Amino acid sequence: MTIVGYHRRPRLRAAAWSLAGFTLLELTATMVLIVLNSGRVGTGRAISEVILAVAAGLYAGAGLLITRRLPANAVGWLLSVIGLSLAGALLTEQYALYGLATARGSLPGVGLVGWGAGILAYLTVPLLFCLFLLFPDGRLPSPRWRPVLWAVFVVMAGAAAQTLQAGTKIGGLTNALPAAHVSYPNPLGIFPRHGWFSGLVAVIYVLAVLTAALSVASVFARRRRASAELRKQLAWLGYVGLMTAMWVVALLIYGLATHFANGPLGTIIWAFIEITPVAGIPLACAVAVLKYRLYEIDRIISRTLAYAIVTGLLVGVYAGLVLLTTQVFRVHTPVAVAASTLAAAALFNPLRHHVQRAVDRRFNRARYDAEQTVAAFAARLKDAVNQDAVSDDLASIVHQALEPAHVSLWISRRD
Repeated sequence: MTIVGYHRRPRLRAAAWSLAGFTLLELTATMVLIVLNSGRVGTGRAISEVILAVAAGLYAGAGLLITRRLPANAVGWLLSVIGLSLAGALLTEQYALYGLATARGSLPGVGLVGWGAGILAYLTVPLLFCLFLLFPDGRLPSPRWRPVLWAVFVVMAGAAAQTLQAGTKIGGLTNALPAAHVSYPNPLGIFPRHGWFSGLVAVIYVLAVLTAALSVASVFARRRRASAELRKQLAWLGYVGLMTAMWVVALLIYGLATHFANGPLGTIIWAFIEITPVAGIPLACAVAVLKYRLYEIDRIISRTLAYAIVTGLLVGVYAGLVLLTTQVFRVHTPVAVAASTLAAAALFNPLRHHVQRAVDRRFNRARYDAEQTVAAFAARLKDAVNQDAVSDDLASIVHQALEPAHVSLWISRRD
């Protein structure tokens, strides 16, 4: 699936700027309404809505950047449409909340606008499925994936039909209306609440789950026979998934350790779980599609994993030392905490060094192999006496580690 028509570049450019401009207008109005409604939904809910608004801006910005450079790539247009839809869902939801909770229904079209918030929220998620299917070149991995793309459109149609079910309460993307204890029946409920339509909704839900799983699987299927460059592009999207999984694991560990995940630290971790995928996907798409610093992903992944492992080990060591000194040796608590902190700080650098080398062996082979090659060259250089042999050895090392197009060696001869 590609966008054609290079001869219409001015029109495509105008369309790209129009999508970005409409998204910006929606976000401006949304931020005003979020401030006005913050007292109704609470600070935590308002922060989540601001995060989603920033994400919508990132989607629109990444889409504009890609469509200006590569107008034939459908990924840029999908990002722009997702940003527009996400901003529209937030705006309509905040408008409905303000009209019902503050203006007491005096604003025009509050019911229909609230219904629009629901349908935009339902349509935004299937657009992400399309993004995964077409990433990074705007085409399907193979024609065999075309039924999955059609399934995405079926899910979108089913989601739109679900918003016409009678007896349902109007909600939006962030459930701001229930949070403010505001609800009203669906003004366009033309389909029955129970019976055949309820069964159809269940089928659509199952199809949506399967489509989501297949969309993610398409990324791995594309990677099987991919070139080195395409693997790097896909790795940027995989990095977002890796970071999200790491934050989810951190929240689970925190919840198990404290028996609840609603404390201050749990709230912060949950905020990162929201920020990482919604903000990371457009940024990863922009880097991967435009191939800007594409090959930095190996270093980023290895550093992320290394610091995550070191952090987990140090937290475990710190907690173990505190329990050992306070529960077994009965040391005074402030002294035990101070000693445990110093021990964890002393272990940081040696532990980080060993973990980084172990991670590089698996996830950053280029850097690890280059270090091994340079170390071997330095060892040989100690016993070298022939200048020509050293020059040839140096040139071969550079070719092996960096693979340049050509190598020039200049030696200064001084008396």
